[in-house]
Amino acid sequence: MNKHPEYLLNKISGPQDLKKLSIPEMEQLAQEIRTLILEKDAAEGGHLGPDLGIVEATIAYHYVFDAPKDKIVWDVSHQTYPHKMLTGRALAWLDPDHYEDVTPYSNPDESPYDYYAVGHTSTSIALATGMAKARDLMGGHENIMALIGDGSMTGGLAYEGLNNAAIKKHNLVVVVNDNQMSIDENVGGLVTALKKLRDSNGETKENPFTAMGFDYRYVADGNDIKSMIEAFKAVKDVDHPILLHINTLKGKGYKPAIDQEEAHHWVMPFDLKTDKPLAPASSAPTANSVALDVVSEEIEKGTKLMAINAAIPGVFGLDKIKNKYPDHYTDVGIAEQESVAFAAGAAKEGAVPVLFENSTFLQRAFDQLSHDVAANDLPVVMMVAGGGISGTSKTHLGIFDQVMISNLPNWIYLAPTNLAEEKAMMKWAIKQRKHPAAIKMPTKAVPENGDAQADYSKIKYQIKPGKDVAVLALGDMYAMLGEKVAHELGATLVNPVSANILDKDALDKLAKENKVIITIEDNVLDGGFGEKVASYLGDQDVKVLNYGQKRVYTDQTPLKDILKDNRLTVEQIVEDVKNA
Repeated sequence: MNKHPEYLLNKISGPQDLKKLSIPEMEQLAQEIRTLILEKDAAEGGHLGPDLGIVEATIAYHYVFDAPKDKIVWDVSHQTYPHKMLTGRALAWLDPDHYEDVTPYSNPDESPYDYYAVGHTSTSIALATGMAKARDLMGGHENIMALIGDGSMTGGLAYEGLNNAAIKKHNLVVVVNDNQMSIDENVGGLVTALKKLRDSNGETKENPFTAMGFDYRYVADGNDIKSMIEAFKAVKDVDHPILLHINTLKGKGYKPAIDQEEAHHWVMPFDLKTDKPLAPASSAPTANSVALDVVSEEIEKGTKLMAINAAIPGVFGLDKIKNKYPDHYTDVGIAEQESVAFAAGAAKEGAVPVLFENSTFLQRAFDQLSHDVAANDLPVVMMVAGGGISGTSKTHLGIFDQVMISNLPNWIYLAPTNLAEEKAMMKWAIKQRKHPAAIKMPTKAVPENGDAQADYSKIKYQIKPGKDVAVLALGDMYAMLGEKVAHELGATLVNPVSANILDKDALDKLAKENKVIITIEDNVLDGGFGEKVASYLGDQDVKVLNYGQKRVYTDQTPLKDILKDNRLTVEQIVEDVKNA
């Protein structure tokens, strides 16, 4: 049921309706959009601060430009809720029964007003340069715009894009949405450059954008609809590259989001009256708390350890380290390539880098994982969060980390089945100084206590004997599925310990003693752990069944449906084994 039938937004089926409104009506519309963002995020969770801050600029864009002919590329696209409301998808905010109708990021399958499935950062300018070149080649004349900000300017690809955008012959507009924040505080020299521009109302001679050749424009209040309309009218159809720098307020319209920007970048469901999460935080140990405890212990005992992350300290709770041990903490900004190269440099100089990465963002640093770390065999320690099958957007899946890390030389990828094992693996990885070591942090529920080794320099499978069938359940799949499947079948249960280093002696013995070997992993199957086991056992008289996710992009698909589709339930696996 539509919660707000009286809203002006109900009359906006697309940008053509928006163009009929007066400035006061558009200001009313902005208030409505903010209310809806807050209501839906409070109920469902989602990006909050970025969307609240971009409302007026979005309204002004669709008022001035002629989408979808004119094209705007939203960097990250986690700030597209207002855009979606104005392009025929408002019901997904007006009616709670339709909250699931749209994805959280731009999505061409959803609307002709979206041009890319984008959920990662710093890509917009590079995409727009290609679009502008193709437009000119095809004889088109539409406006091409890239909107970047919210920390995305710290990513290296943003500079690569700017470098090429500045020399384009015809229309290309780069909008820098300067809200003075990333997910956490912005870092680096660009912070200084943008502040000088803001403080001088865009008139300082120390302007990196004019130095590159851009026609530079500045809007002091990017949350004023009239100012934004005037700015967009001034750049529309201009036949050369322009950089439009707009100063906006992240979280505008909701004081808690302004006062605590990091905590309100993305939110879990919360109480709008109190701003408190609906689900209180648990005091029980977690994969994060275990990792932070190890880091703290090592620093306290004198280890020259450096905790490193790429702009997502909140994902790991790293503010604890940042505040207590500032000399042992570095946030490189939204720049995963830099974070891995930074860690490699720190290791080379003798420090102990502990790199905190999110599986879904790690792909951005693949070159550094390979060339700078693996090829130089440097003892970087990497904690990987979010690696597992989930029902999230296709731009944020965490099912590729094993394929990226496991298939590079010198890396060892460890996968704990319980929190005690995670702690033991981390302590070993920090102590050893021979090779890069990554640890796949559990994303599913795992026990606090359990078996753990002290030394992982040689992988030894942990085996609980059974009969006829062996179940090799990697990492958090051990508790989630492995134990249950083994119980149903009376099977041998194996903790493989590592996603990429095989205990070949154990596999040879298991192959002789069993008719079927099952592998279960919380990742994509292709190039993963199970295929390594199957390949090794290919010439032996045993049947191998691999379970994980098929090589497809799921998109906001419920987790239970993904598991069923991949036969990742106890009942399905037991059925397959009996049929085998």
